[in-house]
Amino acid sequence: MTATTIDPKEAAHFGTLAAEWWDPKGSSAMLHRLNPPRLRYLREQIDAHFGGDQTSFTPLAGKHALDVGCGAGLLCEPLARLGASVTGVDAAPENIAAAATHAAASGLAIDYRAGSVEGLSGETFDLVTSMEVIEHVTDPAGFVRGLVGALAEGGLLVVSTPNRTPVSRLAMITVGEGSGRIPKGTHDWDKFLTPDELEALLTAAGMRVIDRRGLGFSPAKGFVLSDDLSLDYFLTAVRK
Repeated sequence: MTATTIDPKEAAHFGTLAAEWWDPKGSSAMLHRLNPPRLRYLREQIDAHFGGDQTSFTPLAGKHALDVGCGAGLLCEPLARLGASVTGVDAAPENIAAAATHAAASGLAIDYRAGSVEGLSGETFDLVTSMEVIEHVTDPAGFVRGLVGALAEGGLLVVSTPNRTPVSRLAMITVGEGSGRIPKGTHDWDKFLTPDELEALLTAAGMRVIDRRGLGFSPAKGFVLSDDLSLDYFLTAVRK
């Protein structure tokens, strides 16, 4: 059997949220608010790495993209609209079912699979993303190795995760989960990784981090890209 970094309790927790994943006012409302700055950051990194036309609507045309921990497809669908051939992998079969149903209704052909990144059997992708996932796995180092193993030569890897700081504990657990804006039990602050810790895992797996960016919150604008990494952050990496 292929080893897996899936935590069954985490998969079950997120599987219970599947029915509301596409409801911008439901239990995944926070993810809907995160998506615009996520996409801005991804587009920026895609254009810089692949050297495409910054005015193109399909900068990923001809590219294969993988989103690991895809949930019900909030990132997979925009990647498909950017021109990529997209595969989405998630530990919760309920999420995959919701993702496939929504993609079909949207006229998008996305390859959704229930399972783990370790089960991809040697397939590689030009772009690999994993957003707010590594803090939920059983073995972060093994998970990073799985992401890197799925990356094609010359490919781009983008990971995001909460930082382990007092700011993230207050915002995501005390306020977020305490107020019900984030479902209770979603986060374990002790499993959050600092940027240096995550970069060390990427480096050990043969990657070189080329960009760090924060995801902050503005009362006036909502979630925004920021130089402040204390709440949540992105790391972009390429092979050494």
